[in-house]
Amino acid sequence: MQATGRQGLSAAEVAARRAKAGWNALPDPSVAGPWTILARQFSSFLILILVIAAAVALVLGERIDAAAIGLVVVLNAALGFVQEWRAETALAALRSLMAPKATVIREGREEVIPARELVPGDLILLETGDTVPADATLDESVSLRVDESVLTGESVPVSKGAPSSVVFSGTAIVAGRAEAEVTATGAATEFGQIAGLTGGTAQHKTHLERHLGRLATQLGLAALAIASGIALLGLALGRDMTEMLMTGLSLAVAIVPEGLPAVVTITLALGAAAMVRQHALARRLQAIETLGAASVICTDKTGTLTENKMTATDIWTPAQRYTVTGTGYDPTGHIARDGARIRVTDDPVLADLLRVAIGCTHARLTRGPSGWTMAGAPTEAALVTLAYKGWQPVPPEGAILAEIPFDSDRKRMSVVVRDAGGLRLLMKGAPEAVSAVSTRVRDGAEAREMTDADRAAMRAAYEGMAERGLRVIALADRETDKIAAEEAGMTFLGLVGLIDPPRAEVQAAIGQARSAAIRVLMVTGDSPVTARAIADQVGLAPAETLTGDALEALSDAELARRLEHDILFARTRPAEKMRIVRALQSRAQIVAMTGDGVNDAPALKQADIGVAMGIRGTDVAREAADLVLLDDNFATIVAAIGEGRRQFANIRKFVRYLLSSNAGEIVALVVNIALGGPLIFLATQILWMNLVTDGVTAVALGLEKAEPDHMEEPPRGRDAPILGWAGIGTIALFGLYSGSASLWLFFSLQEHGVELARTAAFTGMVVFEKVSVFAFRSLHAPCWRIGWLSNPLLLLALTATMGMQALAVYWPPLQVLLHTVPIGWAEWQLILALALPLLVVPELVKTGWHLRAQRTR
Repeated sequence: MQATGRQGLSAAEVAARRAKAGWNALPDPSVAGPWTILARQFSSFLILILVIAAAVALVLGERIDAAAIGLVVVLNAALGFVQEWRAETALAALRSLMAPKATVIREGREEVIPARELVPGDLILLETGDTVPADATLDESVSLRVDESVLTGESVPVSKGAPSSVVFSGTAIVAGRAEAEVTATGAATEFGQIAGLTGGTAQHKTHLERHLGRLATQLGLAALAIASGIALLGLALGRDMTEMLMTGLSLAVAIVPEGLPAVVTITLALGAAAMVRQHALARRLQAIETLGAASVICTDKTGTLTENKMTATDIWTPAQRYTVTGTGYDPTGHIARDGARIRVTDDPVLADLLRVAIGCTHARLTRGPSGWTMAGAPTEAALVTLAYKGWQPVPPEGAILAEIPFDSDRKRMSVVVRDAGGLRLLMKGAPEAVSAVSTRVRDGAEAREMTDADRAAMRAAYEGMAERGLRVIALADRETDKIAAEEAGMTFLGLVGLIDPPRAEVQAAIGQARSAAIRVLMVTGDSPVTARAIADQVGLAPAETLTGDALEALSDAELARRLEHDILFARTRPAEKMRIVRALQSRAQIVAMTGDGVNDAPALKQADIGVAMGIRGTDVAREAADLVLLDDNFATIVAAIGEGRRQFANIRKFVRYLLSSNAGEIVALVVNIALGGPLIFLATQILWMNLVTDGVTAVALGLEKAEPDHMEEPPRGRDAPILGWAGIGTIALFGLYSGSASLWLFFSLQEHGVELARTAAFTGMVVFEKVSVFAFRSLHAPCWRIGWLSNPLLLLALTATMGMQALAVYWPPLQVLLHTVPIGWAEWQLILALALPLLVVPELVKTGWHLRAQRTR
């Protein structure tokens, strides 16, 4: 196509229009800077409590206590900052891969410029393979076909013809060429307006953030209330004010699990690192845990469940039917007739059909180091791949002598080529369009006149393929004696059925999601017939298909009622996807939304967790998401669900473990004060227990492997607490026992001196807390079932912490710091005897539960 001769804009006109319209770019995403990310690490109420506790300790002159608490705060902030900054820089690297260019005519000259420099009124040239840089109206076009899936979700390219047809920013030219005038740039484009919907959706807190925030508030209020109450009670009883202030601080420190923020952050960071190794990037640490709580996955179809590569699967001719194996543009695969592999040398009818498939096209396949790639329209590339599978020879360069290009009125394309027998007219197009100009049919070795029965059989075959969601292309040819051949008197050869096939791993992944009681709903902009066909192939089998127009007519109550059953949504627009997500959330569902196009971005942000595709996903979709799949693999989502469930289960375990340890300290302190005895634990000793020994053990507990049945349980409810009444009961029982045991040690040994009694009680509490960790390795299964040695890091942590406690008792520098004295073998025997029930009793109880569950199955 030649340019129209229009001169385009002058430099002055470009400057004037840019001053009015701005740059052709979306507003920069609100990417948090390093200081913002760092400040975010101190927003937790639990962290604020620790900061206050450190300040109080500093005012009281307890610099070591203040430094220890401050170290925990800094460690937590550093870990969170590193993970979130790494995620932001990874997304910045993905954005840098997109540096679009545009071919523009200005002042009569054709030049290539950065797409962001375009202004309304610019003349742009578009060719196969280009990404449309701005919304534009076509002035001239030749065989133009555009992939608009990033906007609409529709996988089949759309034909565009000049004049007045509009092409949209962000869409891809898959065939043809055109000259167009830019009508809108930046945020004013269709792409930009949908991105604006995303920006209007507020950033939500994750499920874990909400529950940890609630727990932090509860712990903070409890710490303030109990510490203040005990301090005031002591003062009322005539105790020394400084002693009571230190006692209050000790209680506050004992109630607040100082190690919890750091343990949560470390556990989530390690989980995020594990997910990166499995090709999933968490933009926020809590994202994977939230996905583990998902009860519904709303998934896009095109490119998410499917390969986004058209593939021929069926061939129909009047004489025979064929099946085709293989997917995508890799010609590995074969054509089968009656179950036997066949090539063009074995079947002259197939040879004629594939000669048209590979000859009437502008698409090409190339093989490079990374595999097979295609250039051209997806449908044409699928037909070329089909010809390769049948071993049809590739026509030589320049074989096409003349062309009648495809247009939306004729719905067919024809070319004249030269072969050994002379000139031949090859045609492909919509079945009704090719049938209309066909008078003969190839039925076996020879062609014969087409009858009404032939047309009826062709129509029935076409309708059968269409009902299965296939896109159907008809092929025909004839001999000709002139290059300017007319599209008439064609010999009908057959039909080819094509589809964008599902990814190989999707069906198994959906099966795994269902075994975990997670619903999977397809929400796509594609046609209902195609969407239903893919749904059936991947095992979704929805009871109902609802289009966007029908959805718009439903009330919120009716939509909620429809969502009680498995349903497929087709021809949905961005606002409708958001409405579906909101409707599910109103039913107390935790919703994960997957997608890759700008049309998916608003719903990605509205969902509890948005999952975007990292390779083919648009920049807008990735910015809106919480989790980015670096391999665009739907099965990675299921792996992330398993990782999220493991993380939450482990968070529950170590929260209960830490709080049960703290509860024991509180019981010992409160009862001791009520009895009027000297302090059983000093503030530095409590910090040692909570920060050093408990923290290391809790981190190791957070690395417990997933339990065998963790993906067979239904997802937890939206309001399922981290603790719950069962957790509170467990904490109370462990706290009462360990606190009472420590008190017994303290009072029974006071005749040997307060310092020895305090050291024994302090050491006893540490040992009780270490031994009790085995009860929290699983909240249901006994250790013999999950394996006593299955978490070697926990055994290493126990060994290390017990060694550190021995140093605390016997190493002079730590004796001075922690106010301890050496204890003898008799004290150790008492401590070990009191610790034994914490190991044996939970194991016996859980063994009983396990055996009873086995009998009831």
